[in-house]
Amino acid sequence: QVQLVESGGGLVQPGGSLRLSCAASGSIFGINTMGWYRRAPGKERELVAAITRSGRTNYADSVKGRFTISRDNAKNTMYLQMNSLKPEDTAVYYCNANIPAYYDRDYDYWGQGTQVTVSS
Repeated sequence: QVQLVESGGGLVQPGGSLRLSCAASGSIFGINTMGWYRRAPGKERELVAAITRSGRTNYADSVKGRFTISRDNAKNTMYLQMNSLKPEDTAVYYCNANIPAYYDRDYDYWGQGTQVTVSS
């Protein structure tokens, strides 16, 4: 019943900025780690940034200093501020959320993705 919906993708020029949002909805009592992944054509999906419930973050080396991940637990929403964008950032960006369930189980949920294209 949980759904993740990304928004904010689009076409930007190199050096530009973009902010992605991921809104989780459904029967949610708390979200553990959330993260942004991306997949470029012909490439494997890779982790871009992750953030824990308490706000601890980590980033891929390729985006450190340029991207900032954040979350609003009250809104079950996560953001990715992307600055100084490069053509190699072009990819479909996916939201991921680990959400606990019954019987000590937890599940990873994925959004449908939002396209980010960096091109002149």
